Amino acid sequence: MPVRQEQTTLVVHTDGRGLYDISREVCNFTRNAGIETGILTLFIRHTSASLTVQENADPDVRSDLVAALDRLAPEDNRLYRHTCEGPDDMPAHIKSALTDVSLTIPVTAGSPALGTWQGIYVAEHRAQGHARQVVCHLMGE
Repeated sequence: MPVRQEQTTLVVHTDGRGLYDISREVCNFTRNAGIETGILTLFIRHTSASLTVQENADPDVRSDLVAALDRLAPEDNRLYRHTCEGPDDMPAHIKSALTDVSLTIPVTAGSPALGTWQGIYVAEHRAQGHARQVVCHLMGE
């Protein structure tokens, strides 16, 4: 059987700093692609937001992760040279560099092979909401 490819772009509307679950949309894409076994690549087209696979059972995990990233890259213009886009912009770039802008997930039986407690998230690192673009590329058979 020849290798097939499918691609789409998800637009994720955020309303400020936090983790936004996109698992359902990604699973719908893989299911509708008709590819049973393959590799799914997700890529976010931004430098102040990122992607992560994280626990999807206890929302405290997401809150704690956002708080931890805030401690690692605080909003304090005295710490940065790049300040022209607001006090949250340079910290957002740092948080994006510390996390992932792309993910690779195996696809088995037409679905991402996530663990029981795993979900796929867009991490919005800016204080204001944005429309974030996530390119989904699936290759397999």
